[in-house]
Amino acid sequence: MGKFELMALPYAQDALEPVISKETIAFHHGKHLAGYVNNLNGLLEESPLAGLPLEEIVLKAEGGMLNNAGQILNHNLYFGQFAAPKADNKPVGNLAEAINRDFGSFEAFKEEFQKKGATLFGSGWVWLSADKNGKLVITQEPNAANPIQKGLKPLLTFDVWEHAYYLDYQNRRPDHLAALWQIINWEVVESRLSK
Repeated sequence: MGKFELMALPYAQDALEPVISKETIAFHHGKHLAGYVNNLNGLLEESPLAGLPLEEIVLKAEGGMLNNAGQILNHNLYFGQFAAPKADNKPVGNLAEAINRDFGSFEAFKEEFQKKGATLFGSGWVWLSADKNGKLVITQEPNAANPIQKGLKPLLTFDVWEHAYYLDYQNRRPDHLAALWQIINWEVVESRLSK
């Protein structure tokens, strides 16, 4: 009871190439995320938060428990939003309409999202989320923070910790961010918006 498991990837380890290599997936998912899962399970053994859903732990925990729980939540959303690369990959439907409404155009949204990802100091995440009124916002979250801590609904995220891209892009974070659009599974992002 209360034990978290490493999420299964919804695609093969090489499915995201050349945007994200099989080697990066093996380290990022198989080592980094697995480490957070193992750490959190250890920390929960003697904790009153044991047995709570992951989101509740993120909202209630502090210190190392918060860091590990936040990283699991963030990575589960991150790895769950990808699919094989597609040229001219864009959202459709309600999500596309909301992006156009709140950012002017998909291109303007992409530009602002990439800029926020490239300029986040140190390690962290850039997020597209919806507020309680359905307005879309972009936030920079340091370290293991998640938009749910601000009362937002997380929809899409790019990981800007170096372990997410260094094997493939070295220090070229902006190149990594620009490439990720090819592998977004917009149906998954849209489903998060409609929940």
